[in-house]
Amino acid sequence: MRTACFVDGYNVFYGLLAGTPYKWLDLPALLAHIIRIEHCDSTLAAVSFFTSGVKPSLASRGIASKEAQDTYIRALISRGVDVYYGRHQLESGKAPRFVDKATAASRDDQVEIWKLEEKETDVHIAISMYRLAARQAALPLELRVEQLVLVSADTDMTPALRALREDFPGLQLGVILPHREGIQRTAPGSLKPYVNWMRQVVTNAELARYQFPARIPTRKKPADKPAYW
Repeated sequence: MRTACFVDGYNVFYGLLAGTPYKWLDLPALLAHIIRIEHCDSTLAAVSFFTSGVKPSLASRGIASKEAQDTYIRALISRGVDVYYGRHQLESGKAPRFVDKATAASRDDQVEIWKLEEKETDVHIAISMYRLAARQAALPLELRVEQLVLVSADTDMTPALRALREDFPGLQLGVILPHREGIQRTAPGSLKPYVNWMRQVVTNAELARYQFPARIPTRKKPADKPAYW
């Protein structure tokens, strides 16, 4: 069963990789492993990775964070991953002041903040999944993708999954939640009614097993694992 995976890079980083030694993740290998567990006849046909560029001025390691992201993306591309960029939007605003967990938020007690938001990613993933599904009928049988897998826990993707289920009932749909083992998170229930299966946790053993080698050849200079990763 030919499978295409659509990956929310922001979700994957903060759900699986931040604060771990597993950032140099061989994403295509991990996805191929998971889809085979869910259906033993699944084969990985394509991986689309959606992200936004790091803003050095707001990153914990400044320019080094951007360089690490750029290096990782070159590694992904060398493995046949298609990468698509959204953008970050930074603007000022107001939000209720946090006092403590026992004190409710109040519109009458607000502070000025900077709001950093990732833009375009959700819509780009949704449109890409739907367009791929719509193109299948025109392809020879041996080239058709039979399964789409979303790698995200974002409930904003619910309408897209609903539309795919309604308009392409013969298409297999799956979701891999980027939830790391040992961290309690609530599964997004709104996604589940529209998919055939949902993987709720990625284990630490899987993350450790599917790592890139320290150096990956590319068309230009090699992609070397960032030293602080």
